[in-house]
Amino acid sequence: METKDLLNRITINPNVSFGKPTIRNMRYPVEVILDLLSAGMTVQEILEDFPDLEADDIRACLAFAVKLLSVKSILQVKAA
Repeated sequence: METKDLLNRITINPNVSFGKPTIRNMRYPVEVILDLLSAGMTVQEILEDFPDLEADDIRACLAFAVKLLSVKSILQVKAA
């Protein structure tokens, strides 16, 4: 699947999850999926825990993160 098609899976709707980017307008924030991946969960484990999701949804989250980071500069980000 092309990056453009993956990115179409990411939606921003002010009526869903307070307007945070989510997967296919469902209540699965991109942030949560990225956090699970960074914690060491595999794609398969995430898909088992969230049966509404598809492997391309996980790839879409990663593509979205890449797109966000492709800016010219980033100010210092502090860990929470």
